[in-house]
Amino acid sequence: MQEQSPISDLLVLVGPTAVGKTALSLHLAEKLDGEIVSADSRLFYRGMDIGTAKPTAEERARVPHHLVDIADPDETVGLAEFQEQAYAAIDAVHARGKLPLLVGGTGQYVRAVVQGWRVPRVPPDPGLRAELETEAAREGAESLHARLAQLDPAAAQRIDPRNVRRVIRALEVCTLTGRPISKQQGQEPPPYRILQIGLTMAREPLYARADARIEGMIAAGLEDEVRRLVEAGYGWELPAMSGLGYVQFKPYFEGEATLEEVVGEIKRDTRRFIRHQVNWFRPGNPAIQWFDVVETSATEIEAVVKDRLES
Repeated sequence: MQEQSPISDLLVLVGPTAVGKTALSLHLAEKLDGEIVSADSRLFYRGMDIGTAKPTAEERARVPHHLVDIADPDETVGLAEFQEQAYAAIDAVHARGKLPLLVGGTGQYVRAVVQGWRVPRVPPDPGLRAELETEAAREGAESLHARLAQLDPAAAQRIDPRNVRRVIRALEVCTLTGRPISKQQGQEPPPYRILQIGLTMAREPLYARADARIEGMIAAGLEDEVRRLVEAGYGWELPAMSGLGYVQFKPYFEGEATLEEVVGEIKRDTRRFIRHQVNWFRPGNPAIQWFDVVETSATEIEAVVKDRLES
């Protein structure tokens, strides 16, 4: 009788920006013979290295990384495409006899993989999106949400009216397929034994760490990186360029803000982003084992992970 193949493990590492995910992921990957699969949507884009805190060439030489530098800034990597590529990368790591580490701060992308979301594979329609964005700006987000409530009450109930991007996506899928997005969604958990760990620390020290990292990005040449992207023709309206650490430079390059004001805006927006990430992952989530990075060393976390994986 043929032996049944054991269920493959997947280690998931989450937490807000600047908390130390990169350092710990490298440590764990080296100690546990693993490879890193990025679940950070900011790392997809080539040429956007400093502002995204992308792993350095040296770090990527230490441990193989996947789903980093997979698109140009004017390309879109949607949730469905990411999920498909993530599963392929995870399965390839398993095939090499190694442990995949799904690492990132983009909560939606992590959940899509861990929970096995069924994501409608409907490519974006720029014209329709522009039309809906114009309507939202003219008539208000509530008006757009009311239209969604008529077409897909279940989706409207789940989506905050203030989240215009999600409302537009739901309307887009409904319009292009003729079926409510709520009828096309669901979950089909992947065939992995999943261990999720999260990193956290007190909010004010985390903000201070994020501020210091931003200062380091400026010193490392973030202004020049953004200038090269603009000169290459990448517009501010692109999802990649509208991201944290990039779009804040727009008024500076247009002569309407100082570099000091740009840095201040990046810091403020980063703090908002951290709060958003914390809400996504919710430290009270029982599926995630949380570690305070000030109170717990990488070696201690490694011991806990090893024990869990061997149990």
